[in-house]
Amino acid sequence: MANEPEAQQPPSTTEFLQEDNCYVALTHDHLDVSSIMDRVRSPEAGAIVLFAGTTRNNFNNKPVIDLKYSAYTPLALRTMLSIAKNILQKHSLKGIAMIHRLGVVPVGEESILIAVSSPHRKAAWLAGEEALEECKARVEIWKLEEFGGEEGGVWRANRDGALGVQVDADGGGKGNGK
Repeated sequence: MANEPEAQQPPSTTEFLQEDNCYVALTHDHLDVSSIMDRVRSPEAGAIVLFAGTTRNNFNNKPVIDLKYSAYTPLALRTMLSIAKNILQKHSLKGIAMIHRLGVVPVGEESILIAVSSPHRKAAWLAGEEALEECKARVEIWKLEEFGGEEGGVWRANRDGALGVQVDADGGGKGNGK
């Protein structure tokens, strides 16, 4: 309809922390694989491992329309940097970079990129997986999974399979009142 207001997009912003060879960021922009890999490149690295987490079209046999991520940005960035620094040291990495997208992430688009570089591939593989699992377990990011049909959506912590609180189409909860 001609008189309907256009959807407002958040301003294009990226907030980040960087220390030593660690870079962490939160953004409302599309994620750029090349730029995150460039942040960990080193002539001393024999391997760069990149993980790209994408929005899939279903969860527990329910059709997913999109995910909406929100975060407590200052704390989330500090937690991400702490994870990155620990993993950098533990696996003797040359660099680690993690960026998570906030706002609406449609099906098929990336919500998180993690890149690690290491002299050897085994350490890079292990560090990349550990970084992802630590982020999902500890970082102060939440997602609203919007389902197709009349189911509304579910707010959940940013972990696979964690139960959430169902919300109806107007954003109200359908929990048990607790």
